[in-house]
Amino acid sequence: MSRFQVKKVAVLGAGVMGAQIAAHLVNVKVPVVLFDLPDNGKGGAPFPSPSGPKNGIVTRAIDNLKKLKPAPLGVADDAALIGQANYEEHLEQLRDCDLIIEAIAERMDWKLDLYKKIAPFVAPHAIVASNTSGLSITKLSEALPENIKPRFCGIHFFNPPRYMTLVELINTPTTAPEVLDQLEAFVTSGLGKGVVRAHDTPNFIANRVGIAGMLATMKEVENFGLTYDVVDDLTGKKLGRASSGTFRTADVVGLDTMAHVIKTLQDNLDEQSDPFYGSFETPAVLKKLLELGNLGQKAKAGFYKKVGRDVLRFDLEAEEYVPGGQKADEVYGRMLKKPAAERLRLLRNAEGAQGQFLWAILRNSFHYAAVHLGTIADNARDVDQAMRWGFGMRQGPFELWQEAGWLDVAKMIQEDIDAGKALSKAPLPEWVFKGPVAEAGGVHTAQGSWSASANKFIARRALPVYAKQHFPEKLLGETLPDFKTAGKTLHEDDAIRLWTLDDEVLIASIKTKMHAISPDVCEGLNLAVELAEKDYQGVVIWSGDEPFSVGADLQAMLTAFMVAGVSAVEGAEHEMQQTMLRLRYANVPVVSAIRGMALGGGCELAVHSARRVVHMESYIGLVEVGVGLVPGAGGLTYIARRAAENAEASTGKDILPFLTEGFTAAAMAKVGTSALESRKLGYVLHSDVVVPHKDELLFVAINEAKALANGGWRAPHKRLFPVAGRSGIATIKGSLVNMRDGGFISAHDFHIASLIAEVVCGGDVDAGTLVSEEYLMALERKAFCALIEHPKTQERILGMLNTGKPVRN
Repeated sequence: MSRFQVKKVAVLGAGVMGAQIAAHLVNVKVPVVLFDLPDNGKGGAPFPSPSGPKNGIVTRAIDNLKKLKPAPLGVADDAALIGQANYEEHLEQLRDCDLIIEAIAERMDWKLDLYKKIAPFVAPHAIVASNTSGLSITKLSEALPENIKPRFCGIHFFNPPRYMTLVELINTPTTAPEVLDQLEAFVTSGLGKGVVRAHDTPNFIANRVGIAGMLATMKEVENFGLTYDVVDDLTGKKLGRASSGTFRTADVVGLDTMAHVIKTLQDNLDEQSDPFYGSFETPAVLKKLLELGNLGQKAKAGFYKKVGRDVLRFDLEAEEYVPGGQKADEVYGRMLKKPAAERLRLLRNAEGAQGQFLWAILRNSFHYAAVHLGTIADNARDVDQAMRWGFGMRQGPFELWQEAGWLDVAKMIQEDIDAGKALSKAPLPEWVFKGPVAEAGGVHTAQGSWSASANKFIARRALPVYAKQHFPEKLLGETLPDFKTAGKTLHEDDAIRLWTLDDEVLIASIKTKMHAISPDVCEGLNLAVELAEKDYQGVVIWSGDEPFSVGADLQAMLTAFMVAGVSAVEGAEHEMQQTMLRLRYANVPVVSAIRGMALGGGCELAVHSARRVVHMESYIGLVEVGVGLVPGAGGLTYIARRAAENAEASTGKDILPFLTEGFTAAAMAKVGTSALESRKLGYVLHSDVVVPHKDELLFVAINEAKALANGGWRAPHKRLFPVAGRSGIATIKGSLVNMRDGGFISAHDFHIASLIAEVVCGGDVDAGTLVSEEYLMALERKAFCALIEHPKTQERILGMLNTGKPVRN
């Protein structure tokens, strides 16, 4: 079968979602053109627009992308890569697009009218998909010509689309099966998303279960008389859900958006199609907030309102904001840390309102998911993944139920239903108590996940794209391979595991807390290179969980300093530096597969590798300044070397201009907030690979290592290179003096930055003096050790260890 290639995408509709979808397509290097209505000049567009006066709506939308938080673009300047078009002048451009995503307002009549307009311009092979959040995909398809219907489906991104994993795909009765397979492959590997296939029912899976859950929660809040801040404390991280809890999440989503999704439920369901329909009434507090125009975060007021440093909460009775910040009773925090079975029993039997509330909302979520599984989803896996990826839950409802003891929890739920305590009188389905699920002790098994409509366990889809995921995210009860035990182990201790999947590439997985680089980790990495040079094609440094590494073990380093003095620290730093050089000059390629944070020593580990394979959402930087130190494991040496290499490739001979960016990044502890931004900072190179999907990192990294080996890998020559010298130090210090005297940096910041300047410029030597990496690393160690003896640095380290936050002194 020929491969479906997405060479270009059109996004129709430059609203908040459409523009952000276009932004994410640019992030992953997919050419995109963004369409909207022609600008009639009433919107205050600055004329002329860069691509024509009628593109004003799109131009403003793209400009707004640069201001949004969290940032939809990996690099703000890439907004210029989004093509601009309008429906009046540019429909011909659709002929070149392989995928057309419609993302206009949630009006059935508007969407149908647009489909009629674009139909003559859709390429014969192109897929057309609607990003509706709940309208019937089948009804939408009726406006399309017969030849397009097989290539039409729903594609529901979650906001913000760059960061939210979930994308729901929804077929119609006429959608060709291969179209969904092709789109799933592109969305998974090309966009880095987790795909769930939903049935064409109101609000699909995640919003159906999630919004019903939020409404049920609001109803139980009224029943138990709790305040919003206490509820958010209970329903956030303590419950294994998004840290924003219930009402803060609603504020972030937008209360108007939430009201729209609720209305979709109200308009398209009734008591017959959903026995929980009685709980779908718009809550009185939501009506009041909408009436006041308090739409949540975007209106700076919703359930919460920030006034100065104080966060106020809305009081419905008083119809005004009152002081917030109340916390839940600590006893329930302790209960929520218990094993699942004990936790649910304790909550169900709790005497306090907060415990009873928690049991009620969990019971309601189990009840709702079980009753509707057969109609909204193909299987229970799709429900649990949708709630994980779309609502930030650690576990989906079925997972938690199964972990707590399937039949025991089922009996508790049914008892509450019979006693009239539940939101609906609908009994749990028969499959809950009898048959394969009851016998297996849950819906997720080695055979697959339960399908209430097919009455059997269904395995994961075996599309070719999933062969690139060696260790996909698994649900409780599934028997997928575990990266901690998979493959053949060559060496393992408390700090590191060296293993192989294919007897060709050695994998080094750091095991320490936050993957900190301890002396034992260094020893393990040296052993990895030694073993690989004998028997393998290369080394991949990868762990199946985040972060990549937060750098050196500060606690151990400070303890060593207190016990044995600065000589112990110098010895540890020297060992780390030697490990970095061993990786850089290994006779096999070393590939760092980065996901999450690569900070301090983690960044240094990455930049000394032959190649970096980086997940799009990675955070890379030299952050030692935050704890009063300088990068001490080769990071400053790398900055100096890269400046010399870049200067050599240019016509100018002055190194300083090429050093400025690297110096500033280290001195200000800049962190790239995406792989693309880290490339601008110089920590990721253009020869490195950025991977959209986190679960494909290992596959790509192994193949990169093999490709380098098969290409005749040789380590780089050890070369001397020129430095900026004392004149460079003087220039940098001149700027630092101005910053210090202007109150922009503290005296200690000035001291640290001056030491960084001295190292990256090569110390007290003439400009252009040739130095070695070992020479600069000795300067690094000297500066590092001088700082660890400094009282203000010790204050910063202790502050970070005690609070997790940087101390400014």
